[in-house]
Amino acid sequence: MRTERLRQTYDIEIQLVHFPLHPDTPVEGKSLEELFAGRGMDLEAMYARMKGLMEAEGLPYSRRTHTYNSRLAQELGKWADTQPGGEKLHDALYRAYFVDTKNIGDPEVLVALAESVGLSGAEARSVIAERRFKDAVTADWTKSHQYGVTGVPTFVAGGYGVVGAQPYEALAQLLDKVGVPKRG
Repeated sequence: MRTERLRQTYDIEIQLVHFPLHPDTPVEGKSLEELFAGRGMDLEAMYARMKGLMEAEGLPYSRRTHTYNSRLAQELGKWADTQPGGEKLHDALYRAYFVDTKNIGDPEVLVALAESVGLSGAEARSVIAERRFKDAVTADWTKSHQYGVTGVPTFVAGGYGVVGAQPYEALAQLLDKVGVPKRG
């Protein structure tokens, strides 16, 4: 993946900052037809574009019919980042949402995903119920607004950013532009 290649080439630390993509989506989700109603969007063309972008990255991608509220998943991801091996949860969340088309707003789905990557299900359940990482995600949302993020993914370095699924070369140009040193 591009981010791993960037880590190998440049002396960088990659930090995930969460973004409120459709934060008003109800817990049960919303159909894509409802989400994009009245906007003149071609759902088939959107799917084909995303499928092509994901395939170019070597990532699986399935046809989704719904969007789900990702707030609890983001909070659980913040917690997972504090746990040994927790970074695996991000890939599990990607797969659950974009491949298996699961509702990542459902606490039971999230607990099962945490367990699937070796994290404590009981602890995950507690983190979700108590909303322990709510403030951390709110801070991320504030930061993403300060950065001017309008879509995901957005890559920011040295006060500059690029939006969308960009090729490796565009990300490397961003890092070169802001003077990030390459690994020796």
